Amino acid sequence: MTPRRPYRSDVSDARWRLIEPVFIAWRARRNGPGAAARVHDLREIVNAILYVNRTGVPWEYLPHDFPPYKTVYDYYAKWEADGTTQQVHDLLRDRTRRAHGRDAHPSAAVLDAQSVKTSCNVGEADQGIDAAKKIKGRKRHVATDTLGLLLAVIVTAASVQDSAGGKQILAEVAAAQPAVAKVWVDGGYSNTVINHGAQLGIDVEVVKRPAAAGFQVLPKRWVVERTFGWLMQHRRLARDYEALPQRSRAMIHWAMANKMSRELTGESTLTWRIDSGEADIDA
Repeated sequence: MTPRRPYRSDVSDARWRLIEPVFIAWRARRNGPGAAARVHDLREIVNAILYVNRTGVPWEYLPHDFPPYKTVYDYYAKWEADGTTQQVHDLLRDRTRRAHGRDAHPSAAVLDAQSVKTSCNVGEADQGIDAAKKIKGRKRHVATDTLGLLLAVIVTAASVQDSAGGKQILAEVAAAQPAVAKVWVDGGYSNTVINHGAQLGIDVEVVKRPAAAGFQVLPKRWVVERTFGWLMQHRRLARDYEALPQRSRAMIHWAMANKMSRELTGESTLTWRIDSGEADIDA
């Protein structure tokens, strides 16, 4: 079989070596009907998921040199449901923190939320209207460390208030990262979040906007805004296309895994600008 030509979203050999042990262990645990007929290369499954994540194409529009799109989505759904996707993400996050000279377990975090429009795949019951931003869709409530790396994420209807989502995300952080003792939030979070943090042993501090007019970089909080920028480099996340909120969460984990694996191997995150030397021009 002739190897296919690589896509720009494919994992390199170095990036694959970072996460391959997780998938080898996953496959070793698989039993039951059909387990013996393991015909699909797991690296190609990962490449196909990253292709959708980076380009934003529907699953059924996957190029034919990938495994069948239904097979790819089946792996995507299984890995989300059994925690494999988050395991890959958390492994890369811990390694990235260590590469920056940090302990694997952070002591501080930043909270924020992002409202995005949804596609027709999302049922009305899973959507809502963010009255402040005039967006009908879903809201991503995230907690990052001070490097901007994701510690926790939940996906709700956009109508869920930041304070309500903030209480949920604080509980997620307290459970997954018990060393976190300090959290910064913006003025959209009410005293209920501060009080809830206190109950969890977390000091929640509101970073207020300066009185001066115009754009101002907010201390501590700017890192989470950069994280949203990283996510927006992945076209599948420019709008929420996932029918289930947990699959939307998994797509966020894949985007961050893509970013962190590139950083760990010294590969820059590719942009959508085509270099003039690479473009094919038809005369």
